[in-house]
Amino acid sequence: MSGRARLALCAMVATLCAACTLLPLVDPISWMLQAATLLALVTGVGALARRVPLAGPLTIGAQLLAGVLLLTVLFARDQAVAGLLPGPDAVAAFGRLVQEGVHDVGRYAIPAPVTPGIRLLLVAGVLLIGVIVDALAVTYRSAAPAGLPLLALYSVAAGLSQGGSGWLWFLVAAAGYLLLLLAEGRDRLSQWGRVFRGTGTGRPGFGGGPAPVPVRTGRRIGALALGIALAVPAVLPSMGGGLLGPAAGAAGPGGGGGTISAINPLVSLQDSLNQPEDREVLNYRTTAADTREMYLRIVALDQFDGTTWKPSERTVTDVPAELPRPVGLSPEVASTRINTSLSTAPWYAQNWLPLPYPASKVDIPGRWRFEPEGRTLVGDRGQNTHGLQYQVESLQLRPTAQQLADAPPPPAAILREYTKVPATLPAVVRTTARQVTRGATTAYAKAVKLQDWFALYGGFSYNTEVRAGSGSEAIARFLEDKQGFCVHFSFSMAAMARTLGIPARVAVGFTPGTKQPDGTTSVGLKDAHAWPELYFQGIGWTRFEPTPSRGSVPDYAYPDTSHAPAPGSPTPEPAQSTAPSSEPSAGPSCGPGEHRAGVGAACLAAPALPGSGASGGGPSPWPLVGLVAALLLVVLLLATPPLWRARTRARRLAGGGPAGDGAAATLAAWRELLDTGWDFGILPDRSLTPRKAAARIIRVGELQPDAAGAAQRVAAAVEQVLYAPQPLPATGLAADVRLVRSGLRDAATRALRLRARFAPRSAARLRWACAARWSAVLLRGRGSRPVAAVRRATATLRSRRRRGARA
Repeated sequence: MSGRARLALCAMVATLCAACTLLPLVDPISWMLQAATLLALVTGVGALARRVPLAGPLTIGAQLLAGVLLLTVLFARDQAVAGLLPGPDAVAAFGRLVQEGVHDVGRYAIPAPVTPGIRLLLVAGVLLIGVIVDALAVTYRSAAPAGLPLLALYSVAAGLSQGGSGWLWFLVAAAGYLLLLLAEGRDRLSQWGRVFRGTGTGRPGFGGGPAPVPVRTGRRIGALALGIALAVPAVLPSMGGGLLGPAAGAAGPGGGGGTISAINPLVSLQDSLNQPEDREVLNYRTTAADTREMYLRIVALDQFDGTTWKPSERTVTDVPAELPRPVGLSPEVASTRINTSLSTAPWYAQNWLPLPYPASKVDIPGRWRFEPEGRTLVGDRGQNTHGLQYQVESLQLRPTAQQLADAPPPPAAILREYTKVPATLPAVVRTTARQVTRGATTAYAKAVKLQDWFALYGGFSYNTEVRAGSGSEAIARFLEDKQGFCVHFSFSMAAMARTLGIPARVAVGFTPGTKQPDGTTSVGLKDAHAWPELYFQGIGWTRFEPTPSRGSVPDYAYPDTSHAPAPGSPTPEPAQSTAPSSEPSAGPSCGPGEHRAGVGAACLAAPALPGSGASGGGPSPWPLVGLVAALLLVVLLLATPPLWRARTRARRLAGGGPAGDGAAATLAAWRELLDTGWDFGILPDRSLTPRKAAARIIRVGELQPDAAGAAQRVAAAVEQVLYAPQPLPATGLAADVRLVRSGLRDAATRALRLRARFAPRSAARLRWACAARWSAVLLRGRGSRPVAAVRRATATLRSRRRRGARA
């Protein structure tokens, strides 16, 4: 085998070794065989192209073409031309599969089932990485940079897998890369001839004799370096136990662990709420007299990283015959044992099992596992709720407000784990929580104030179209915009509760549903819900309901009307009853223009004042005129900045200079771009070049690719005008500026959009222009005769006053 063929084989093996890190993400692993087969065929195409020989770019093009044809045969054969060539129908099929794959990646938790979309993403991704590695290591003979795409493949696996990729997969990926480096080194050494030849025959290190000293030394150095690279990270404390430590979420004794797939609860939740049809998910029949508390809980999200909430990886066990008593629940809390029979729809395939909380016994067929901390059941090895019937025995708890108020501090372990908030959490979250709960002396009182602020007094509105949000500023944006659905409310209340030292987590599931005539209760997609659970010692995890117009507020969490309203709440007005009263009013008031002669006397008309009424000719109109004039002046002052800004924008984007003056039009468009960024809070910086200024607007304004490209085009046109000997004509700059403005508006908050529209910051240029003109008028007036005469007269009066004062 030639050196290049050996190197190509090692490049393929290195790619497959790195791709092995993706195996824990999905189940089953049959996709790996397809990826290996296609990669072997594409590698063979590259070897044949180099043997012809073809130029490097042509070799890569031949490999890419072969990869596309192979993917077409595998995934879109029915839509392809002659079953091989990717026509328009095949391209559309690929687009659909990619969209489905991206959706499934966000929809399923690890390990996810290998849907057709996920299979396409995996196979095509490995194939693309394989072509890149082959091109770098074999076609261009540079194996070291080939580690970057291999690292990218490993990073994807490590980033998606919870807790990072396992140490075994790291060893496999590292071994593949090391094999590629050794193969390249051997290929290079084979071209040196007899320079390092030893006593044996043949090439150094490849003949029948012992390896020469340089080769043996190189092997020792490589082995030592690999050993250090593996040993040091394994013992570093920052790795949370090291790469060789026990994996989080491993099964406990008797559990066996297995592989557990689960639909991402948050993506599934928002998808359910936005469905046009409210399909039935499940129905149940229960012995509970009151179903208001029959929330069907799916999963508990207890890990908060500042961006989102997600379930922790914990030990799962076999489902016990009797579930353990809930943590922290005291016998003093009133409870009723109820039985519920549930039946799920045939189309509903959720991997977490909906259960009333807290369940004490579950009778269910299939492969299910129990997670004790969250008291959830999750399907094992593909088990889901598809067309399932099961029985649940649970407790219906009835704690009182007094029991919650008198709850002692929680245990240190619970307090430590469930009050964690990351350092990246915006300060406004903690500050707002303290403001809302000001005056509350107990954790229960603080929880009720938080709930009521979200549900009643804070001015929030329910909207399922709002994005769930991402990034450390997501909660801060929600607190400012005050629009969202249950995910926003539950996430925010739980985070704020943690900042106050109250253990909190988020539960995802369904509200109780709708009672049916046959005695069952139907739960539909629109009943999907999320709510915060706060821990109180003696009661345990306790539900609260901050989402307005959703669910039901528990009896123990109703607002205390004997106290003043929460901060930010409107002043309650006295209720007015429309029913007649048999009792006399305590203090009936008289109407306008009437007065009371004495206690219990009737209301009498007030005597007319002199000059009033019909004989007085009415009130003077001048105060009213003055008020109207003042209002018009205020409106004019407020309207001047946005009107001036709109006029300036229209003038600049219409050309900004004399007809045919392209440079002036380009500079006018650039000034408008800078002022647009200024309106949205990006202050112009004269020290930056046009390109850097545009990059700053793109970064700070969080522009999408289309708007970012428009900003870069305007900056490039300005650089042409300023620096090129013969500037190239630029067209479409006005449309580019409008596209940037639209992008900034889409990325901005509501308050910032209103500020940019009605009080633009760049209107400061109008104030500067007025000040400059006034200064010019004063400067010109210094030499004019009227002004000089006035100055001389003023000086004469001042001198006479001084003389009179001295006299």
